[in-house]
Amino acid sequence: MTSSTETMGGDGREPRQALPLQTQLMWDRLLSIVEEQAQVLMRTAFSPVVREAGDLSAGVFDVRGRMLAQAVTGTPGHVNAMAESVAKFLAVVPADDLEAGDALLTNDPWDGTGHLNDFTVVSPVFHNGELVALFASTSHIADVGGRGFGPDANDLFEEGMRIPIGYLFRAGAINAELMRLLLANVRDPTAAQGDLYSLAACNDAGARALVSMLGEFGQRNLEDLGDVIIERSRAAMVDCIRQVPNGVYSMTMLTDGYDEAVRLECTLTVADTRMTLDYAGSSAASDRGVNVPLPYTRAYSSFGIRCVVGGDIPNNAGSLSCIEVTAPEGCIVNALPPAPVSARHAIGQLLPDVVLGALGQALPDAVPAEGASTIWNPVLRGLGQDDFVINPIFNGGTGGRPGQHGLAATAFPSGVRTTPTEINEATSPLVIWKKAYRQDSGGDGEFRGGDGQDIEITHREGRAFVISTMFDRMRFAARGRFGGGDGAAGVLQVITGQSDTGLEEATDLPGKGRHVVPEGGRLVLRTPGGGGLGSP
Repeated sequence: MTSSTETMGGDGREPRQALPLQTQLMWDRLLSIVEEQAQVLMRTAFSPVVREAGDLSAGVFDVRGRMLAQAVTGTPGHVNAMAESVAKFLAVVPADDLEAGDALLTNDPWDGTGHLNDFTVVSPVFHNGELVALFASTSHIADVGGRGFGPDANDLFEEGMRIPIGYLFRAGAINAELMRLLLANVRDPTAAQGDLYSLAACNDAGARALVSMLGEFGQRNLEDLGDVIIERSRAAMVDCIRQVPNGVYSMTMLTDGYDEAVRLECTLTVADTRMTLDYAGSSAASDRGVNVPLPYTRAYSSFGIRCVVGGDIPNNAGSLSCIEVTAPEGCIVNALPPAPVSARHAIGQLLPDVVLGALGQALPDAVPAEGASTIWNPVLRGLGQDDFVINPIFNGGTGGRPGQHGLAATAFPSGVRTTPTEINEATSPLVIWKKAYRQDSGGDGEFRGGDGQDIEITHREGRAFVISTMFDRMRFAARGRFGGGDGAAGVLQVITGQSDTGLEEATDLPGKGRHVVPEGGRLVLRTPGGGGLGSP
């Protein structure tokens, strides 16, 4: 019980007062329920990026829309954005209007998790006729129409179908008109339909397990347990923030952007029991799809703090309430509709590095160096009759860490796994000829940055194919910290043959946009390395 009690509310220094036995058992059971919810989603999803890479989130909420617990499986961008989205669902469909068998749905970037490809489903749970909780889940659906997943759109309307908060199921019956409309506008209707059913199924699995738990423990609802979870988590987070010196700390980062550099500027204010992050001074919104809606900015910014402050405290409405994130309307990290946002991760996943840079001024012995951070997730598709589309995940290196070297080819901060080569080759006519560590791409330092990867891809029959790219760290590499060296920048090339001198003819491609790999061409990706920490 000791470790569970410390996880429930400790700050990593002193165990907090033990919970009553039944409360602790219910808390542990709740964690197992949301993890099973996430596993059901992975086992039933049609899209490989969900099934194989874990690009999802799952959690349980009280009837007021407060997140009580989240599954460990999933990404911070999904989980923390979903944490504030359930209250938006209840503002549209009040709790009193819900009934058994309902399931609500949206992919609105500002009500969900930041872009149209992410669908969030919220399902009510009833016990003895009373609404006792809500389960929510999010997963990435490969295609939503429009231009397809990529950064090239000029506004949201070009990026695909935007579905406002409404019913997916009502009293157990599918919203047939919505489903017909959606399936008529996507390139892979079977996968889209299957993924929506998987979201509803995982919520149903969580609901059944929760009702069983309430019955076993003789509880009418989750109100008392929810209040304990949220208050203890909030109090534990306050204790941790009090260990950080009060002050104002700033950090600036330049990122690649779409066709011109983007400035990210963050000011962290620590004041006794709260931390506030403000992005005033950041670049204005782009006319391309690299913009970030504020919920996604909040998600990764708060995660950056939680990596160092209160990392062992449950991530829920209580602990998140101690962190405030603001940004001027219309800037690139608070883009307003109908700004294009499809590739919002390309900038959003760099925000923890910005936050850690500011936090490192207050806690210099606790933060890592910058890493590759943004996942390299190309969309590879066929041309003409060669109809296929895959969205593999590749990763660069993390920054050197206090007391340890950085990790090679690791997804931080997203946490999504690399899609297995066998899956990519089985679901497309592409061959991945090489996938190896990119030697010495991590920055030098007392603790070296992690290495990226070298990947080479061709079409099995030598045909041309298309790549849509949303890559970063190609012009502005991960910076070392406290005397450490910078990581290697990313590289994207197409090799089309050999020159008269016998050398390969390689053409460099920009990190964002749509490109054609010609017949017989070989696509080369070299993911970025992480920065070094401390003087070599």
